[in-house]
Amino acid sequence: MKTIHKDILLASLIAIAAGGLNAQTLPSAPRLVVSLTIDQLRTDYMEYFAPLYGERGFKRLLREGKVYTYAEMPFAAPDRASAIATLQTGAVPSQHGIVAENWMDTKTLRPVNCVDDAAFMGNYTDESSSANSLLVTNVADELRIATRNRALVYSIAPFRDAAILSAGHAANGAFWINEVTGKWCSTTYYADFPWWLSQYNDRHSVDNRIKELVWTPSYPVESYRYLPEWRETAFRYKFDAERENKYRRLITSPYANDEVNQLVETLFSKSTIGQDPIPDLLALTYYAGNYNHLSATDGAMELQDTYVRLDQSIAQLIELIDQKIGLGNVLVCISSTGYSDAEMPDAALYRTPGGEFHIERCATLLNMYLMATYGEGQYVEGYYNNQIYLNEKLIENKQLDLNDIESKAEAFLVQFSGVDRVYAGHRMLLGTWSPQLEKLSNGYHRKRSGNLTLTLLPGWVNASQHSKVQQRISRNAYLPSPLILMGSSIQAQRITTPVSAQRIAPTLSRAMRIRAPNASQLPPLDL
Repeated sequence: MKTIHKDILLASLIAIAAGGLNAQTLPSAPRLVVSLTIDQLRTDYMEYFAPLYGERGFKRLLREGKVYTYAEMPFAAPDRASAIATLQTGAVPSQHGIVAENWMDTKTLRPVNCVDDAAFMGNYTDESSSANSLLVTNVADELRIATRNRALVYSIAPFRDAAILSAGHAANGAFWINEVTGKWCSTTYYADFPWWLSQYNDRHSVDNRIKELVWTPSYPVESYRYLPEWRETAFRYKFDAERENKYRRLITSPYANDEVNQLVETLFSKSTIGQDPIPDLLALTYYAGNYNHLSATDGAMELQDTYVRLDQSIAQLIELIDQKIGLGNVLVCISSTGYSDAEMPDAALYRTPGGEFHIERCATLLNMYLMATYGEGQYVEGYYNNQIYLNEKLIENKQLDLNDIESKAEAFLVQFSGVDRVYAGHRMLLGTWSPQLEKLSNGYHRKRSGNLTLTLLPGWVNASQHSKVQQRISRNAYLPSPLILMGSSIQAQRITTPVSAQRIAPTLSRAMRIRAPNASQLPPLDL
């Protein structure tokens, strides 16, 4: 009798457990993941300009999506390249190696771009490029590995570094706008430069239309009241007016996003992306920064209209995805590279504290100090951005202690006007933990960063005339960037707790039922 009761109880427990498992069945993997990175998108600007938006862009995302208002980069001074590498790999520059868009090559003592690679020719460009400087896998790589190259992976961006770092090592193709010709271009590093893209370049690329492109405000001037505006007349930019820089100017305008959308529409029409149960990935980049590197003060109307047009581009993209694939089959992830303002206020007019820091003078005086301390020699090998590179070969030949020299250099450099802190390489790697040092060390790579990293006081700017790095005034103010997830299984929600941008890559991987990239250490977000 007891045995019968035990059997009945066991059967009941199994039935309950089975029912629970069925009730908790995970949603199926999306047929397509669209990873849209918007360069310099800010949460506060996205919210401030809401009265200017339609109902199908940002407002729809905020209404239907899971919105994280504070997605933080876990390293100091991110730029577009380092941020995209982190978004797509779940790692930091100390691991993935992309410390910036450009860094100094210690072999040639010249700046190199993060995707330069002489081993691979360009398609519709004379630039030689690859993803070989990216030292770990990204989401695109893992998807191709998991599906044995059956998944389709494409990356489309206005910028070369964004396209290649999003595509990773194994994508079908990465396409960006040639800054000189206006054609969509790529690299032989990727196997696929499809016939339809050559056809598109011949018939529809922006060089065929740029004479007609004129940017004026979408609304009357009085509508742009959400940032201080000193002008009473509308701006007007005719891109074709400047022969040499017209495409460079265009890709720093909201028209770049329209060009991305047009190529996406062609990709949907000419390929089978998102058409079968095997998950595919489409990595896109938009631009939401200041036009032609104007400051937010000088270009307040332009910046607001950029968000107006960005809102329209997002609405068009969502509608296109719904028409071609169906939103129920797609996961859309929108993230940002963070924001850096070119604003340099007139210090004499406003009496703001600050000044110009000249790193070349700093490096020259440091070399003189080291010669006085250790004897004749060129101890400072080079400098770039806010970093100084020491001549390690000379130091080794003289049988000197590199850590000792770096420590003495730290104490010397911190005395310069405008310098806040100086961090030696050995302190980045082995120093005592602190929140500020962690963010700096996360952005430091021992083979690509300088021996000495300088941070400037707020209000100061690196005014080196020999640096190709755009001058940016030092600011420590917190600027929020959003993360938005939208798809059939995503519940609308607004989350104000800060979240690390490192969690985006493992989240997309989990949604596609694949491994996270090989240097991704943080857990995925809940979907």
